[in-house]
Amino acid sequence: MTDYISAPLLGATNNGQPRRVVITGVGAVTPLGLSIDETWDALLAGRSGISTVTKFDASQLNTRFAGELKGFEPKNYMERKEARRLDPYIQYALAATGQAIADSNIDLSKETPTDIGALIASGTGGVTSLIENALLTEKRGLRKVSPFLIPNMLVDSAAGKIAILYNLRGPNFSVVNACASGTAATGEAYELIRRGDAQVMITGGAEAALLPVLMAGFDVMGAMSQRNHDPAAACRPFDADRDGFVMSEGSAILILELLEHALARDARIYAEVIGYGNNADAYHMAAPHIDGQGAENAMNMALRKAHTYGVTRTDVDYINAHGTGTELNDPGETKAIKRVLGEHAYNVNISSTKSMLGHLLGAAGAIEAIICLKTIENGVIPPTINLETPDPSCDLNYTPLKPVRADVAVTMSNSFGFGGHNSCLMLRRFDQ
Repeated sequence: MTDYISAPLLGATNNGQPRRVVITGVGAVTPLGLSIDETWDALLAGRSGISTVTKFDASQLNTRFAGELKGFEPKNYMERKEARRLDPYIQYALAATGQAIADSNIDLSKETPTDIGALIASGTGGVTSLIENALLTEKRGLRKVSPFLIPNMLVDSAAGKIAILYNLRGPNFSVVNACASGTAATGEAYELIRRGDAQVMITGGAEAALLPVLMAGFDVMGAMSQRNHDPAAACRPFDADRDGFVMSEGSAILILELLEHALARDARIYAEVIGYGNNADAYHMAAPHIDGQGAENAMNMALRKAHTYGVTRTDVDYINAHGTGTELNDPGETKAIKRVLGEHAYNVNISSTKSMLGHLLGAAGAIEAIICLKTIENGVIPPTINLETPDPSCDLNYTPLKPVRADVAVTMSNSFGFGGHNSCLMLRRFDQ
């Protein structure tokens, strides 16, 4: 177990105390619902959002199910003409952003535009637009490509579109960090505010990757569950019978603010961001390190920053695990948690909400950060459904099958991705 490494105090105020960053608004469209409330209620009910694919004919694949958005109508969030021009991943991001801004009750017209930025993650960006136009040019020639292709396919276009829509002239970019993108985006937004480059950041992730070629790519790798006879039971984190992850789509967005800014406008504060870590395994392009070394280092990095706010490893009450239900991830993450928290690891409530949501890829970390703040707010640990036969190598408290009541003040959320990317985000209950 690694002790804290002393490091310079970054992002300090004039009195030497670290700048404090809080979360004041959230929004999401997920396979469990088209709002945070719908998603949260479904999680506590232990309901799965996974079902047979309806977007295309998946009969040639070994895996024929996913976490699709159900009932999403772009016209409910934007003008019909605008919707036709935008890639689905941008549509999802705009829908969740509108919810988050409304939830935060921030009047952007009264804010200084250069103080507010947007940082929206995605693993694949506008890949729908790219594939559709590639097929179109094969059939009808190169001159038939859409003039909207380039702005639609760029991974940072969701952030750019949000900035244009709301006149935000602060920091604006995307994070591409594979399946750790949503956590990394939220963490980088925290760092931007902490170092004084913005007072408000709209951040999170969006993904619309349920496409034949992408599902086929994961399929031939053997990375996904093949439990076609029972999709709702397919994602089985930490279970001995797990056989792979489940792809999903959607978006989750958070409003992060400098504490002083939030207090000045009398904002409701959900939670405080206190730690963020990001690193690489430098090990394999598709498999996590077998002992979870990168995961361990990312958690320790987040804890080092949390320590500047007076939080130690024994204060951690809940971990939203990466918990994909793959053969290698679950035992590796378990080992990493044990090394980071020591004996306290056995006291911590842990769950993998991917068991119900599936894996939203570049948006996964963002929705899981929101789940952490909802856990703090409500004092309820969402369950890991389908955990019926625990893997002996995964022997921590993963909250199997049913939610449990708990007093949660400090949370940790883990996200790991292809290429060996690791991110960790820590929140705590706000106390002025």
